[in-house]
Amino acid sequence: MATKAGRSAQKVVSKVVADARMYVPAGQAAPSPPLGPALGQRGVNIGLFCKEFNEKTKHIKGGVPIPVKITINSDRSFSFTMTTPPVSYFLKQAARIEKGSSTPGRAEAGAVTLKHIYEIAKVKQQDVVMHNIPLKSICRSVMGSARSMGIKVIRS
Repeated sequence: MATKAGRSAQKVVSKVVADARMYVPAGQAAPSPPLGPALGQRGVNIGLFCKEFNEKTKHIKGGVPIPVKITINSDRSFSFTMTTPPVSYFLKQAARIEKGSSTPGRAEAGAVTLKHIYEIAKVKQQDVVMHNIPLKSICRSVMGSARSMGIKVIRS
């Protein structure tokens, strides 16, 4: 049987209602679409989220896509976690291209060196999900992403 203190503690804890995942440009979060409607329909204070997100990403170059997972509670409070930008963003920056090849394997969109692959893998290793994965495996994954985008990996 629960005590009165136990029952009141259960009422204080808010339940997670929804999770929202999206890419938000660093330092440029605004209540406009697509961010505003996605959070507004769940009752989140969009202005507060934008202010907190822009504050946390002010040290990152503006416009870099940041993957964000927003956890929304039943009392309309929220918390969010950010990870490093996607591998495709880094590969496009290293190869100096706008987009990948429309026919990967046949037409090349650009080229990157193994040094670029290694540097991208070191950045991605900082993600929470990548902490226990060897750097060599992350490099192979980045090379696979490059291949699927039509970016050639050269040795020197």
